[in-house]
Amino acid sequence: MDIKAADVGKLRKMTGAGMMDCKKALVEANGDFDRAQEIIREKGKLVASKRADRTATEGVVVGRIIGTKGYMLCLACETDFVAINEGFTATAESIMEVAIANDCADMDALLACTLGDVTIADAITEKSGQTGEKVELPFYARVEAAMCHCYVHTNKKLGTLIGFNTEVAETVAHDVAMQATAMAPIAIDKEDCSPELVDKERQIGREQARLDGKPEAMLDKIAEGKLNKFYADATLLNQPFVKNNKQTIRQYIQTEVKDATVVAFKRFSLSD
Repeated sequence: MDIKAADVGKLRKMTGAGMMDCKKALVEANGDFDRAQEIIREKGKLVASKRADRTATEGVVVGRIIGTKGYMLCLACETDFVAINEGFTATAESIMEVAIANDCADMDALLACTLGDVTIADAITEKSGQTGEKVELPFYARVEAAMCHCYVHTNKKLGTLIGFNTEVAETVAHDVAMQATAMAPIAIDKEDCSPELVDKERQIGREQARLDGKPEAMLDKIAEGKLNKFYADATLLNQPFVKNNKQTIRQYIQTEVKDATVVAFKRFSLSD
C-alpha cells in the first residue's frame, strides 16, 4: 500500500525509530499505527536478544538533587556514536524524571515504572531496537540525607552521589564528590568495611611482613600499620584531600562545619 511521508514522520515521532523502520512497519501493518508500533517494539526485542552478549561500555551518567534526595543513573550502549546522540541523552533524562516522580528506591522499582505507555524496562528494549545496539541500565541509586550533592564528570561516564549529615558549603560538597569520583573509595569510613575484607587485608599485611623477614613478634603490629594505610587509601573520610594532602577528607569537611560528615555515598563508572 502507499505510505505517506507524513504517516512515516508521525510514527517516527511516536516511537523514535528510524524512517525506514517506520515505513517498513507501516507497510507490514497495512497502515495501522497501533500494529506498526507493536512491530517496532518486537524488532527492539529481537535486536536486544541478538546483542545480549555484547558489552555496553559507552553511555551517559545523569544525576539530580531534589531537596534532601539525590538520584543518579547510567544508560549504557555499545558505541560513543550512540552515546553522544541527543536522543540518547534525552532518554536517560526521561528515565531520571520517572525515577524522581516515583521516588524510586532501587533499580527494580524504577524498571517497573512506566515511561509513556510502556515500562522503563520495555522502553530500554525499544531503545535497543532504535539504535541497533545493546542498551541497558547498569546503575541506579537514590540517597537521602540532610544535604546531597552529585558530581558527574565531563565525559558523562562516571559520577558520584554524596549525602552529608548537615548543610555544608557547596564548594566543600563539590570537592568531596569530586574526590570520591576520582579516587574511588570502597567505603565511607573504617567501620563501613566488611569484617571479611579487614581480616583479609590484615592477613596480607602479616604475610608481607613475614616475607620481608620481620620478627614473628612484630607481625601483628606491622599488619595493623598496613591496615591503617589501607584505610587511608580505600575509605573516603580517611583519604588525604587531593587539594591539600596535609588534611584528610574528614578534617577538610570539619574545618568548615564541626561534626559534619558523609553519611551516604554512591559511585558509578562505566569503565570499572
